[in-house]
Amino acid sequence: MKFFRKIFLAIQHFWLPIILTSATALILAACNPTNFKSAAAQVPQLVSSILSDPKTFNYPLSQESPNVFPLIYEGLITQNPITAKVEPALAESWQISDDKLKIVFTLREGLKWSDGQPLTVDDVVFTYNDIYLNEAIPTDVRDSLRIGESRKLPTVRKVDARRVEFSVPEPFRPFLLSTGSPILPSHILQKSIKTKDQNGSPTFLTKWGVDTPPDQIIVNGPYKLERYDTSQRVVFRRNPHYWRKDAQGNSQPYIERVIWEIVESTDTSLLQFRSGGLDTVGVSPDYFSLLKVQEKQGNFNIYNGGPTSATSFVWFNLNKGKRNGKALVDPVKSRWFNNVQFRQAIAYAIDRQTMINNTFRGLGVAQNSPISVQSPYYLSPKDGLKVYDYNQQKAKDLLLKAGFKYNNNQLVDSQGNRVRFSLLTNAGNKIREAMGSQIKQDLSKIGIQVDFTPLAWNTFTDKVSNSLDWEASLMGLTGGLEPNDGANVWAPEGGLHMFNQKPQAGQKPIQGWEVAPWEAEIGNLYIQAARELDEAKVKAIYAQTQQITQENLPFIYLVNPYSLSAVRNRFEGIKFSALGGAFWNIEQIKIKD
Repeated sequence: MKFFRKIFLAIQHFWLPIILTSATALILAACNPTNFKSAAAQVPQLVSSILSDPKTFNYPLSQESPNVFPLIYEGLITQNPITAKVEPALAESWQISDDKLKIVFTLREGLKWSDGQPLTVDDVVFTYNDIYLNEAIPTDVRDSLRIGESRKLPTVRKVDARRVEFSVPEPFRPFLLSTGSPILPSHILQKSIKTKDQNGSPTFLTKWGVDTPPDQIIVNGPYKLERYDTSQRVVFRRNPHYWRKDAQGNSQPYIERVIWEIVESTDTSLLQFRSGGLDTVGVSPDYFSLLKVQEKQGNFNIYNGGPTSATSFVWFNLNKGKRNGKALVDPVKSRWFNNVQFRQAIAYAIDRQTMINNTFRGLGVAQNSPISVQSPYYLSPKDGLKVYDYNQQKAKDLLLKAGFKYNNNQLVDSQGNRVRFSLLTNAGNKIREAMGSQIKQDLSKIGIQVDFTPLAWNTFTDKVSNSLDWEASLMGLTGGLEPNDGANVWAPEGGLHMFNQKPQAGQKPIQGWEVAPWEAEIGNLYIQAARELDEAKVKAIYAQTQQITQENLPFIYLVNPYSLSAVRNRFEGIKFSALGGAFWNIEQIKIKD
């Protein structure tokens, strides 16, 4: 299953390894002893928790993590999170042309959708041509498929009943990995692509919302949606038409049901795990010591995969644009935020080591790069990457150099405006809330007042990605081994270019949107890296991107936590990975007799 390739906003279960282990954040908690739960206990099942309700069941429109899609969909290929090898999924094989401009995939025989209908090459062509490559559909998938300076997209065509050809206009190094996105059912969704609403947009944009009856969500993954009870749980049932079988010919997955209980507090999830209501829980540092001494008694094991592929960071709204004549950001504050010395001062003023020692209980390391530490393209500080070790005096010196001054220990700008801004994050995550509280305290020591405000998830994401009505935020992203998966973060037009967001399809226009030279340079370097086939040169290009991000700080990176999960010992087949978590191979996992 394609668990960890796409980048997502890591705002929900900060401790599930990625896709944030988010992909393997499988499952849920038992909140109330309902008739449903007692009935569910009669079948082999896995139970865990998530912090909030799903936002959509429409994969191309999703930007949240965790989400339901790793359980219910597959693509043509997948990538093993332990070996990093590309492995067959819906495609049993593929052939790459000598000039590296074409890949021909051969689908497995007998593939079916969860409603029993055949899954064919026509579904592959529809998924790419009508959805992912369709400019009328605002999907982040398309950003990772854009090629070269022209930003052209691949072409996809049917060869015959089992073969489909992908072509690119020039060599594209991540080409194969870019074909791992879920394949969607044309017999269900094609009409919604062709039908337009009163605004001229495809009705697909409102298709498969969370109010859609689960039996109408047609899938190809190991599980299908069985039910969704708002603010209570999401239930998945084994897909009887899933293609995988074991060596003895037995259908997979072995676990019949997966339950995600919706629990809006990590404290509550911990209590439910300790009482036996959950089979697995992400282990945050403040829980580690408590759980570690209970492993034997509680019949569970805490897995440690080392640093996660998740990042956490503070970032400022650098958007200089206006909507309806009104600036998105107060022009006074916008001048602060767009001053690189101001951002560097903030970086020096945040005591990350204290954050690691106190909030993370030592179970993490300083983060300095947008590229995952597991990636071969990661540039470490030992190799020359710029870092911002805690130094209040450096922070103050940079601020004074930038024209700020102090008035009774309060920082003011050259016009006498008090330096004060709001810092937002998602509510319900104690670790992130503790990080925000420390940042507020750290910045007060250099005369800056921070109004730290955790918000409900939907409110927070609406501000960050839609209204753009925010000043600074604390959040994170998750990634995999291939940096190009983050193209939608670093391309100025990308859907996750959060620090200077261009309006996406269907959003209100922005006047006066600007792209800084360093910002454009990063985007161009990502294009070059995707085009380059010489691995040594690719590493050099990505090293340059990391140097630019650390110099200009569109994101001020904080802490890379260890990937920690507690899992009941009744499961066998666990192959824990920082990239995939505990259940990336869910179809192979069994419950012990």
